[in-house]
Amino acid sequence: MSVTISKKICMIGDFGVGKTSLIRRFVDRQFSDQYLSTVGVKISRKSVELEGVKERENVTAQLLIWDLEGHTKFKGIAPTYLQGASGVLIIADVSRSETVERISEHIQLYSSVNPKGVIIIALNKADLIDEEKLALLVEIAHSISQDKVVAVYTTSAKTGKDVDEIFHKLAYTMVEQA
Repeated sequence: MSVTISKKICMIGDFGVGKTSLIRRFVDRQFSDQYLSTVGVKISRKSVELEGVKERENVTAQLLIWDLEGHTKFKGIAPTYLQGASGVLIIADVSRSETVERISEHIQLYSSVNPKGVIIIALNKADLIDEEKLALLVEIAHSISQDKVVAVYTTSAKTGKDVDEIFHKLAYTMVEQA
Protein backbone atom coordinates (compact mmCIF):
# COMPACT_ATOMS: atom_id res chain seq x y z
CA MET A 1 0.00 0.00 0.00
CA SER A 2 1.35 3.39 -0.99
CA VAL A 3 0.85 6.45 1.19
CA THR A 4 1.56 10.10 0.35
CA ILE A 5 2.54 12.43 3.16
CA SER A 6 2.88 16.15 2.57
CA LYS A 7 5.65 17.98 4.47
CA LYS A 8 6.68 21.62 4.55
CA ILE A 9 10.41 22.26 4.77
CA CYS A 10 12.29 25.54 4.87
CA MET A 11 15.69 26.55 3.55
CA ILE A 12 17.44 29.02 5.87
CA GLY A 13 20.82 30.70 5.54
CA ASP A 14 22.49 34.00 4.79
CA PHE A 15 22.13 35.55 1.34
CA GLY A 16 24.23 33.99 -1.41
CA VAL A 17 24.91 30.67 0.35
CA GLY A 18 23.20 28.67 -2.40
CA LYS A 19 19.71 27.90 -1.06
CA THR A 20 18.01 28.49 -4.40
CA SER A 21 20.78 26.67 -6.31
CA LEU A 22 20.39 23.58 -4.10
CA ILE A 23 16.63 23.58 -4.70
CA ARG A 24 17.09 23.99 -8.47
CA ARG A 25 19.61 21.14 -8.53
CA PHE A 26 17.22 18.90 -6.54
CA VAL A 27 13.91 19.81 -8.19
CA ASP A 28 14.91 20.69 -11.78
CA ARG A 29 18.30 18.93 -12.02
CA GLN A 30 19.86 22.22 -13.14
CA PHE A 31 22.62 24.55 -12.05
CA SER A 32 23.26 28.16 -13.01
CA ASP A 33 26.16 30.44 -12.01
CA GLN A 34 23.90 33.45 -12.26
CA TYR A 35 23.03 34.85 -8.88
CA LEU A 36 19.45 35.94 -8.43
CA SER A 37 18.54 37.12 -4.97
CA THR A 38 15.34 35.57 -3.60
CA VAL A 39 12.82 38.17 -2.52
CA GLY A 40 10.53 37.07 0.31
CA VAL A 41 9.82 33.40 -0.21
CA LYS A 42 9.64 31.04 -3.18
CA ILE A 43 7.92 27.68 -2.87
CA SER A 44 8.92 24.60 -4.86
CA ARG A 45 7.42 21.12 -4.80
CA LYS A 46 8.97 17.70 -5.26
CA SER A 47 7.92 14.15 -4.41
CA VAL A 48 10.40 11.73 -2.87
CA GLU A 49 9.89 7.96 -2.72
CA LEU A 50 10.83 6.53 0.67
CA GLU A 51 11.24 2.84 1.41
CA GLY A 52 10.91 1.02 4.70
CA VAL A 53 9.43 3.88 6.71
CA LYS A 54 7.34 2.95 9.76
CA GLU A 55 6.71 -0.65 8.59
CA ARG A 56 4.96 0.62 5.47
CA GLU A 57 5.85 -0.59 2.01
CA ASN A 58 6.04 2.66 0.09
CA VAL A 59 5.73 6.19 1.32
CA THR A 60 5.84 9.19 -0.96
CA ALA A 61 6.86 12.40 0.75
CA GLN A 62 5.42 15.41 -1.06
CA LEU A 63 7.91 18.14 -0.12
CA LEU A 64 6.86 21.78 -0.13
CA ILE A 65 10.21 23.54 -0.12
CA TRP A 66 10.13 27.12 1.14
CA ASP A 67 13.15 29.08 -0.05
CA LEU A 68 13.48 31.98 2.41
CA GLU A 69 15.21 35.24 1.61
CA GLY A 70 18.62 35.44 3.29
CA HIS A 71 18.77 39.14 4.14
CA THR A 72 18.84 40.25 7.77
CA LYS A 73 15.91 42.65 7.40
CA PHE A 74 13.85 39.52 6.66
CA LYS A 75 14.47 37.99 10.13
CA GLY A 76 11.50 39.85 11.60
CA ILE A 77 8.94 38.06 9.44
CA ALA A 78 10.83 34.77 9.13
CA PRO A 79 9.02 33.11 12.09
CA THR A 80 5.73 33.50 10.20
CA TYR A 81 7.17 31.62 7.22
CA LEU A 82 8.73 28.96 9.47
CA GLN A 83 5.37 28.13 11.07
CA GLY A 84 4.27 24.57 10.34
CA ALA A 85 7.59 23.43 8.87
CA SER A 86 8.42 19.83 9.80
CA GLY A 87 12.05 20.30 8.86
CA VAL A 88 14.70 22.77 7.85
CA LEU A 89 17.88 22.77 5.82
CA ILE A 90 20.29 25.32 7.23
CA ILE A 91 22.72 26.31 4.51
CA ALA A 92 26.17 27.87 4.94
CA ASP A 93 28.73 28.79 2.28
CA VAL A 94 32.08 27.14 3.10
CA SER A 95 33.95 29.86 1.24
CA ARG A 96 32.50 32.49 3.63
CA SER A 97 33.22 31.47 7.25
CA GLU A 98 30.83 34.08 8.70
CA THR A 99 27.92 32.11 7.18
CA VAL A 100 29.12 29.01 9.07
CA GLU A 101 29.40 31.03 12.30
CA ARG A 102 25.75 32.08 11.97
CA ILE A 103 24.43 28.50 11.83
CA SER A 104 23.62 28.55 15.56
CA GLU A 105 21.48 31.70 15.11
CA HIS A 106 19.51 29.93 12.38
CA ILE A 107 19.09 26.85 14.58
CA GLN A 108 17.75 29.02 17.43
CA LEU A 109 15.37 30.90 15.14
CA TYR A 110 13.94 27.70 13.65
CA SER A 111 13.78 25.86 17.01
CA SER A 112 11.96 28.76 18.66
CA VAL A 113 9.12 28.29 16.16
CA ASN A 114 9.32 24.50 15.68
CA PRO A 115 10.89 22.89 18.76
CA LYS A 116 10.24 19.38 17.39
CA GLY A 117 11.34 20.13 13.83
CA VAL A 118 14.08 18.18 12.06
CA ILE A 119 17.29 20.12 11.33
CA ILE A 120 19.97 19.27 8.78
CA ILE A 121 22.99 21.45 8.04
CA ALA A 122 24.41 21.72 4.53
CA LEU A 123 27.87 23.21 4.15
CA ASN A 124 27.46 24.27 0.55
CA LYS A 125 29.95 25.13 -2.22
CA ALA A 126 32.21 22.28 -1.05
CA ASP A 127 33.79 22.28 -4.51
CA LEU A 128 35.40 25.67 -3.77
CA ILE A 129 37.71 24.75 -0.89
CA ASP A 130 40.21 22.01 -0.11
CA GLU A 131 39.46 18.83 1.86
CA GLU A 132 41.34 19.90 4.98
CA LYS A 133 39.50 23.18 5.39
CA LEU A 134 36.23 21.38 4.65
CA ALA A 135 36.89 18.78 7.37
CA LEU A 136 37.54 21.59 9.85
CA LEU A 137 34.25 23.32 8.96
CA VAL A 138 32.36 20.04 9.36
CA GLU A 139 33.84 19.74 12.86
CA ILE A 140 32.79 23.31 13.67
CA ALA A 141 29.27 22.67 12.36
CA HIS A 142 28.98 19.52 14.49
CA SER A 143 30.12 21.38 17.59
CA ILE A 144 27.58 24.22 17.26
CA SER A 145 24.76 21.95 16.23
CA GLN A 146 24.21 20.52 19.72
CA ASP A 147 21.75 17.64 19.84
CA LYS A 148 19.14 19.28 17.63
CA VAL A 149 20.81 18.54 14.31
CA VAL A 150 20.23 15.19 12.60
CA ALA A 151 23.14 15.43 10.17
CA VAL A 152 25.79 17.71 8.64
CA TYR A 153 26.52 17.36 4.92
CA THR A 154 29.04 18.97 2.60
CA THR A 155 27.15 19.85 -0.55
CA SER A 156 27.71 21.42 -3.93
CA ALA A 157 24.82 22.60 -6.06
CA LYS A 158 27.31 22.91 -8.92
CA THR A 159 28.56 19.29 -8.88
CA GLY A 160 25.42 17.83 -7.30
CA LYS A 161 27.40 16.42 -4.34
CA ASP A 162 25.02 15.21 -1.59
CA VAL A 163 22.16 17.39 -2.86
CA ASP A 164 19.65 14.54 -3.17
CA GLU A 165 20.95 13.11 0.11
CA ILE A 166 20.10 16.19 2.20
CA PHE A 167 16.51 16.29 0.94
CA HIS A 168 16.04 12.49 1.19
CA LYS A 169 17.50 12.36 4.72
CA LEU A 170 15.25 15.24 5.80
CA ALA A 171 12.16 13.67 4.22
CA TYR A 172 12.88 10.26 5.75
CA THR A 173 13.54 11.65 9.24
CA MET A 174 10.41 13.86 9.20
CA VAL A 175 8.17 10.96 8.14
CA GLU A 176 9.77 8.63 10.71
CA GLN A 177 9.13 11.15 13.50
CA ALA A 178 5.56 11.96 12.46
